[in-house]
Amino acid sequence: MDSRDNKVAPQGETVQILVEFLEVAITSIVFLKGIYPSGAILSLICLCAFERRRYMNAVVQRARHPELQDYIHSTVSGLLPFIQKGLVERVAVIFFNGENIQVERFVFKLIVNQSYESKVENSDLEFALRSFLIKLSVTEPLTKTLPPDCKWEITAYFQTLPSSGTSKDAELWIPTDTKQWQQPPIITPIKSMNSQPLSLQLYLEHPSLSEPKPCE
Repeated sequence: MDSRDNKVAPQGETVQILVEFLEVAITSIVFLKGIYPSGAILSLICLCAFERRRYMNAVVQRARHPELQDYIHSTVSGLLPFIQKGLVERVAVIFFNGENIQVERFVFKLIVNQSYESKVENSDLEFALRSFLIKLSVTEPLTKTLPPDCKWEITAYFQTLPSSGTSKDAELWIPTDTKQWQQPPIITPIKSMNSQPLSLQLYLEHPSLSEPKPCE
């Protein structure tokens, strides 16, 4: 998607741009990790799973497979009302092995200032977010090699749990059954921005060297 015209955006549009950015960034992470190789011999989804496109004047990857595209889009767009209310603290792309144990997490930590009333230039926000996409494209040396049976999911961490009785969007979210680490993870910063009304951090998390093994 091409960048928008250089116009002033209210806070609501800032959140919309953020959600759109998260969809593109998460797709880039999945592509980066090579979950769906370009060869067609493994499964149907491997065949041309991604295609190059431009977004915010940067070259990114777009998911072509309908199920993959729908999962990322519906999951991230479903966060919009909760981000607008300031309920979402972090959004993570979690990779885990066949025993459902996490092996790597890409974490977006976000803060949207709910009381910020000034307007924001689209071009300024997009310039800042574009730097995250550029940085993501060269982060592979910081990541770990995934096991052959690796799976992944998108997980949102809420400051307070939304009530399913008051929001249809809340019904789309269920508690994750992925096993959590018992020790604080090793954190590798990737990129951050601190501005108004949006502050955003992107970092990698890996299990601590002292993390108990499954057999322990």
